[in-house]
Amino acid sequence: MKKLIRITTVPVSLKVLLKGQLKYMSDFFEVKAISSPGKELYEVSENENIEVIPLNLTRKISPLQDFISLVKLYFIFKKEKPVIVHTHTPKAGLLGMIAAYFAGVKIRMHTVAGLPLTVATGFKKKLLVFTEKITYKFATNVYPNSEKLKEYILKNNFCENNKLKVIGNGSTNGIDTEYFKPKKEIFDKAAKIKKQFNIPDNVFVFLFVGRIVKDKGINELVRAFKELNLENSRLLLTGNFENDLNPLDKDISEEIKNNKNIIATGYAKDVRPFFALADVFVFPSYREGFPNVVMQAGAMEIPAVVSDINGCNEIITNNENGLIVKPKNTDELITAMKRMYRDKELLKYLKSNCRNNIVADYSQKYVWKQLLNEYNSLLNYVPKNN
Repeated sequence: MKKLIRITTVPVSLKVLLKGQLKYMSDFFEVKAISSPGKELYEVSENENIEVIPLNLTRKISPLQDFISLVKLYFIFKKEKPVIVHTHTPKAGLLGMIAAYFAGVKIRMHTVAGLPLTVATGFKKKLLVFTEKITYKFATNVYPNSEKLKEYILKNNFCENNKLKVIGNGSTNGIDTEYFKPKKEIFDKAAKIKKQFNIPDNVFVFLFVGRIVKDKGINELVRAFKELNLENSRLLLTGNFENDLNPLDKDISEEIKNNKNIIATGYAKDVRPFFALADVFVFPSYREGFPNVVMQAGAMEIPAVVSDINGCNEIITNNENGLIVKPKNTDELITAMKRMYRDKELLKYLKSNCRNNIVADYSQKYVWKQLLNEYNSLLNYVPKNN
């Protein structure tokens, strides 16, 4: 069986963002995954039934550590002799594509799911642009996970058009639309969470799910909620704080701690009950590739307020299944959240449209099959069990 190696910088990307996909591909390839060591990497091995290879990778700029990781990747590829190396996330892409090139791997694929450089400035932005171009240079194929992201890459001359392709309708892994579906047992769990956080049934709930960091628009979201001061409302922030890489403004951190109507729930392994108890999902991120959480909200029939950025503005159609606002714009966010809160007919209409387009265009098995077809096309063969 031909060997496929998938690489991410941190194992949570394998565990969450590619959940189920690696196991699916193992029916057609000998799949191995490389990422930073830790408990989550071995959970990936167990859950996906594949072999994993731990390698110290870091999201931070670390020339010495990166060089050591690059050399180790080269020797891994020389030993394993994969027919395809497929990378995700910026650092894994940079090191993985360079190492695979020098190791003689013929098919070198990199998926682009959001670009940190879009919100960077000064020297850091120049460095990120340079490394992104290097990644694409050493890749044989580059896969933005949305059409808008492809347009951005072409507009900024990061890569020639003949290397670029969007798999299916976008998204890296799609959505398990049977898992993310309103069900009685999920609403029962939602009721317990409401009780846990002392949320009355008649309260209007705005929900955010994701990393609690500046680039996700949390500063603007908290300021908007504070300014609105809506009667009988709560703002739930479900996810981990990352104070080392992308901290919130100090006053926002204090507001989250002190505002009794803002509830930081922490990380949730199962986010479905949080969607089930919410009235509106708010995702004012600065940059994305093709955000899973927006698709998850839609599959759970929850309308969303999102930024007018790549991915978000492809999943959400303004005034059809949600509202779109300018990124980093607190005033527009206030207006949109107020509309959702006050206009019950609008909310009902948006809710009725949420699930259908997710099921039609972004179901997980559809995305997986499209990627498998791409692998087979590049290899110029079709496995017997396809």
